[in-house]
Amino acid sequence: MLFGRSKSELIDAENALPGRAQPLPVADRHTVLDTPLTGPWPEGYETAVFGMGCFWGAERIFWRIPGVYSTSVGYAGGFTQNPSYEEVCSGLTGHAEVVLVVYDPAKVAYETLLKAFWENHDPTQGMRQGNDRGTQYRSAIYTTSDAQAATAKASLEAFQPVVTAAGLGQITTEIRPLGEYYYAENYHQQYLSDAKNPYGYCNHGPNGLSCPIGVGNMPAQTSVEVPGATH
Repeated sequence: MLFGRSKSELIDAENALPGRAQPLPVADRHTVLDTPLTGPWPEGYETAVFGMGCFWGAERIFWRIPGVYSTSVGYAGGFTQNPSYEEVCSGLTGHAEVVLVVYDPAKVAYETLLKAFWENHDPTQGMRQGNDRGTQYRSAIYTTSDAQAATAKASLEAFQPVVTAAGLGQITTEIRPLGEYYYAENYHQQYLSDAKNPYGYCNHGPNGLSCPIGVGNMPAQTSVEVPGATH
């Protein structure tokens, strides 16, 4: 089990936990949007996956964006099959905490989702986000199409000069195609909703930087100060 190993060092496939064949059970419906949590999705809708540190506050950012049909939290980017939260937090799965966003591209552009991603966390911190430390808190964009991959990489290139001008370092965000997405335990889904924990822990919010991608302005609700949040 690699005792004494740093949780800020990515595990390799050979040493990752094996996990389990059975997916973790989740509810059928989204607590806030009252849409399916696991699909099927309407024809023409697309999915995007983002890691911004703790997935509780990250999910709330995305479900508030007009045009987003459903969101969920889960694990991606690693090796362990259907991991538990405790296993992911051990650093022995290789996964990041992520948000799956299902959206209607006729109503919201992928660039809009990227703008919300870049402007609501610090993408320069490596294997942590604020006081949350470990590989599961890394900044990541897992793409579901070649078009998304190209757009995500272009957005990073556009944002880096803004980040540099603000006195921050190199962006450490991992950008690569999505492998498997595993749903997190049901109690994590829409954790910061009014029905569950509206004033629960959240370290997300506007970072004061503007990512120059897309056209027009972001919907205001993607960059609000969240009550009870710690930034």
